[in-house]
Amino acid sequence: MTSKNSEFELGGINHLALVCSDMQRTVDFYSGVLGMPLIKTIELPGGVGQHFFFDCGGGDAVAFFWFADAPDGVPGISAPKSLPGTGEFVSAVGSMNHVAFHVPAERFEEYHARLTAKGVKVSPVMNHDNSASTVAPRMQKGVYVRSCYFQDPDGILLEFACWVDKPLGEEHNVTDAPKTAADRRVATSA
Repeated sequence: MTSKNSEFELGGINHLALVCSDMQRTVDFYSGVLGMPLIKTIELPGGVGQHFFFDCGGGDAVAFFWFADAPDGVPGISAPKSLPGTGEFVSAVGSMNHVAFHVPAERFEEYHARLTAKGVKVSPVMNHDNSASTVAPRMQKGVYVRSCYFQDPDGILLEFACWVDKPLGEEHNVTDAPKTAADRRVATSA
């Protein structure tokens, strides 16, 4: 990325805090399956819950709260119902749709195969480009990022992604006008 923030000197994401239903299962997945070291654990006061941090590389962390009284998530509202490329991936306004972890381009195919070998349900490889469908059927000129998607034990949508073309943020990559709230097609309840 080559764009510069003119307001604040930001160094990336310090941590992203998500909510899980079972902290042990979360540790097993993020440390055991994905290999992220558990770097900090906190027992919240008054038996409210726990807050655990995992090193996801580059000095960044992904963290989880476990709350004793947390309501269950609702697929399609608090998180997508399906993996992109396999079904519905819309989520509600204010929700966190997915977390993308940067992986080396030269190891992308290996990592996709490794997730599959570990028993993780993984989407097909998606070669994102600027075509009308936004995804090319194979690697070709114009693909700017490759992705594969999978879910953690609580259904949180995760992505392995690697940049393969020009860095994003250059002026020629910003061509679409932002939509407004008036452009939304909000589903009504029956």
